[in-house]
Amino acid sequence: MRRKLDEQLALFLRRKRDKSPYARFARKLGISASTLYRLEHGQQSITLERLDQILDRLRCKPDDVFLMDT
Repeated sequence: MRRKLDEQLALFLRRKRDKSPYARFARKLGISASTLYRLEHGQQSITLERLDQILDRLRCKPDDVFLMDT
């Protein structure tokens, strides 16, 4: 389950970043470019606190990221 959530977050972040440089998008999110890279490539998990911060800065909800199969 955790891997699937990491993959969904990675895809969401890649889509949101689009063609914006890592450094610029990372500043917008309040994280380092290296952290953004690791999140986008599923190499790092995220805390709920950090996720809340990122979603707030993007003006998104968890539902925008995590679409669960029913």
